[in-house]
Amino acid sequence: MSSNASKPLVLVLGATGYTGRSVVQGLLTSGNFRIAALVRPGSVDKPQVQQFRGSGVEIRVGDVKDSAERLRQHLDGVDILISAVSAWIIEDQKEVFRVAKEVGVQRVVPCDWATPGAKGLRELHDLKLGVRQFVQDLGIPYTFLDVGWWMQISLPLPKRSDMYMKTKTHQIYGDGRSRFLVTDLHHIGTYVARIVADPRTLNRAVIIWEDELTQLGAHEIGERVSGEGDEMKAQRIHVDEKQLLEWVAEGKDELARGIDSLETRLKVHWNMYMYSMHILRENTLENARRLEYMDARELYPDIPRHTLEDYAQEFYAMSDPSVVYAREE
Repeated sequence: MSSNASKPLVLVLGATGYTGRSVVQGLLTSGNFRIAALVRPGSVDKPQVQQFRGSGVEIRVGDVKDSAERLRQHLDGVDILISAVSAWIIEDQKEVFRVAKEVGVQRVVPCDWATPGAKGLRELHDLKLGVRQFVQDLGIPYTFLDVGWWMQISLPLPKRSDMYMKTKTHQIYGDGRSRFLVTDLHHIGTYVARIVADPRTLNRAVIIWEDELTQLGAHEIGERVSGEGDEMKAQRIHVDEKQLLEWVAEGKDELARGIDSLETRLKVHWNMYMYSMHILRENTLENARRLEYMDARELYPDIPRHTLEDYAQEFYAMSDPSVVYAREE
């Protein structure tokens, strides 16, 4: 058996999305895995998929909604299954995991990739917790991963950026002094490659994070590093708990009336995440530990620390830092 053939095979769902690309890159860079990506038929000719092929990633054509028979084919020979599917198809993972157990997959990582918190507050988070419970009830080995908030969406956008989320990046929730965990999206895969090869993380939840600071601290970094100082500071918009909950209620009312748009969903889900992080202060290391997450920084102290201040240098050097807000297909 060749040395490559002896490496575990990882299948990534949602590999062409932001998180999926980071995961694939981290796995590739580690050199410790064979990697496959499940790609929808309509996406096989996309440049990102061609890039995967050129990097040695096996492309398996299919969909998470395929029949059980087709899913068995997609999962053939897979040792580790990592899901980074769209937030809007979270529950569609369940059948994939059921089949994964049937064919002997040794570890699954459901689609979480966000902030820790309690059940019963955020509808999207509750769907993810429901999938976690399904996985545990199945009895298939798992690792649950959260990553805090992306650094890429934690800084106020500069005046040269002009996109639909810009105003939200200047909002400060509550008193702005609540601490929250952040991670550079592009570093998620580095941690994932270590975590899924580590027997200590089997049947555990792990929090990936690189920095913890207040929202006011993040805005101060942005104002200083962007060079826009007082001008950017003048754009701060203070949002209190009442306003956040009113926006959520408006969004839920619109959904109930059949107005199902991205903007409406953001009105509900984005604002509930802001409420969780900055009003209830759930996205903290203290809370993650209370919820029995393992700390990725403690597990892998050799991975270099990257702060939001470090990332800000890169962010404000971009011609348009709002690129990460582009809507994924």
